Parts: sequence; structure tokens; C-alpha cells
Amino acid sequence: MKQNLLVGVLCSTMLLQGCEDEPFSSGNSSSSGSKNQESWAIPLDEVFDGGPGKDGIPALTEPESIPAGDADYLSDEDLVIGFVVGDEARAYPHHILDWHEIINDHVTGVNISVTYCPLTGTGIGWNREVNGTVTTFGVSGLLYNSNLIPYDRSTNSNWSQIRLDCVNGELKGTEVETFPLVETTWKTWKEMYPSTRVVSTNTGYNRSYGRYPYGGYRTEHDLLIFPVSNMDDRLPNKERVHGILFQGSVRIYTFKDFGDGVTVINDNLQGGNVVVTGSEKDNFIVSFLNDPGDGTTLSFSPVEDRYPIVMTDEEGNMWDVFGRAVTGPRTGSQLRPISSFMGYWFSFATFYPDLSIYGDS
Repeated sequence: MKQNLLVGVLCSTMLLQGCEDEPFSSGNSSSSGSKNQESWAIPLDEVFDGGPGKDGIPALTEPESIPAGDADYLSDEDLVIGFVVGDEARAYPHHILDWHEIINDHVTGVNISVTYCPLTGTGIGWNREVNGTVTTFGVSGLLYNSNLIPYDRSTNSNWSQIRLDCVNGELKGTEVETFPLVETTWKTWKEMYPSTRVVSTNTGYNRSYGRYPYGGYRTEHDLLIFPVSNMDDRLPNKERVHGILFQGSVRIYTFKDFGDGVTVINDNLQGGNVVVTGSEKDNFIVSFLNDPGDGTTLSFSPVEDRYPIVMTDEEGNMWDVFGRAVTGPRTGSQLRPISSFMGYWFSFATFYPDLSIYGDS
């Protein structure tokens, strides 16, 4: 394990003024949450006050979206997080999420929160309907293992983004229901979904959306702003990887597992058959349970130059990047979702120390 962890205080002028590298137990009183350990599902001395306070980083709710052709603030290589419901595609750029971290949206009847932590590089789609109540999520100002702690505005409960559960408050112990997302470049997303809409910079806030607010953080692998509980030097800390969480196990897939074209990996994790597909050149990795809804295990192979179609099977079905059968005898079927998302290597390693890396013996 790497012992010489550099913990730096890298505070953005606009977002992190007054940033303190202090535990929550002695931190800023403006942050939300009880300071009683018994009320928390995570170690309270590892919960840190990020500095801005509750809602100091303002989440967005149903922001304006614009056609892809009007998004002149994005370049082809900028990263976006894509979501699709039916025929409607929506893109949430890192340029916006770096400054707001949570976007509460409503897309074709689906209430989704796109939660994104710039410090761990993790973007996850959360269902805003919790126990029958539609809520919105905000930024608590607290961090656990350098990772975002959202709070829900219905009960003021605190949640762990990477743990995917509520860790403090009335809903403590409740698990998050997630939606599949695709993180990729703006160029690839537009090729997959040319009619996509994308969040506009007209958010109601004055932010420098073309500027990354954390300096060299993305590329300085030994630089972490807040302490984490475990380090693992098998991969560089800030390498973007894809992690699958299934039945208590976690497996990591790296871009080197995928070629310039589309690659498909048929794998098994804790007795569950999974299919992972992606492209290093086109900068995406997604995964699903290998089950189209009737318990069948299919054998998948890649499809080139047919985006958003990425896979076919022995039955002649064509499957898109969201695991939907779009042609063939299973048209309309969907592969069962699995909890998976992109993030920096160190973030998976600190939350799930017993994880495995695909291809390691």
C-alpha cells in the first residue's frame, strides 16, 4: 500500500473558500447531520467538512437543456454523462457537474438525480423517488473518503454516493436505486445520439464552466485533498476505471481491457453472468447482468460502426449501449441493470478494499 499519501488543500476561489481539512466532528457548524456516532452508519471521525457548507455548492433542478448543435461551450473530447429514456437522450457535461455536483432532472416521466463527485470522479444516476416520495438531492458539504455526501430534501438524511445508501438520518440504511448512465466524450455521445439535448450553461449561476475548478487534481495522481481509509498502488490513483458492484463483490475493468473498436467481455462475478462492453478509443465502458429478463444467458459479440448498437448475440438480436434489444426477436427486451459506474481507481479501492481487477490472476 502506498504510504506517502500527499494530502493537499486545493481550494477553488469560488467554490471552496474557507476549505478546512478537518473532521466533521470539529468542523463547520453550517454543515448538515448529527454529530452523534450512533446516528451514523460510517465512522464519524472519517466524515470531513468540505468547507462551503450545506448547499454551498448549489445543486441544479431541471436546468435548461439545448440541442447538441447549440452547445458551443463543449469540445469533442469533453466528458459528458449520458442518460436515455425511450427516444429521449440527455447529456450532463462534466463542465457543469464539476461546479454543481448534483443535477435533479425529470426526463420523460423519470425522476433522476445525476450525482457527480469531482474528487472521486464518480457519476451515478439516482432515482429521486424514495419510499414512494419524490425528492431532490442537495450537496451537504460533507465528504466521506473524499466522496460526496448528498442529502435528500424530504427528510434531510445524508447519503453516501459510492456506498449507494443512506448513512445518517431518518432513512439510514435505505439503499439507492440507480439508473444506467454512459460516461463518454461529447463526440462519442453525439455519434450515439445525434438528437440528444444537453444541459445549458444558462443555469442561473455565474460560474466559469469552461474552467476546471480543482487545478491539477485530475492529473496529479498523488494529490488528494482529504484523507481516505485505504490506498492501493496496483493502478494510478486517478486512472478512470469501471467498477461493478454485485452480491458484495466488486470488480474493476480498465480501458486497456478494450480495443480501439468495440470489445465485449463475458464475465462471471459471484456466480452472476455479466457482460461488459466498451471502447478505449471512443472512451466508454458499460455493463449489465447477462439476463434479458427470462433467465437466459446469451453469448454476446461486438458490433462495429452501428452506434448506439454495440453488441449482437447468437439469436440475432442487436443491443444498444443501454442494454436494450433494438432489433431481432427480443426487440423491446432489456438486459437486467447492475450497479456499476466510472470513477477514479483510488475511490473504488478505498471503499471496497477487497475488490478484484479483471485479468489479474
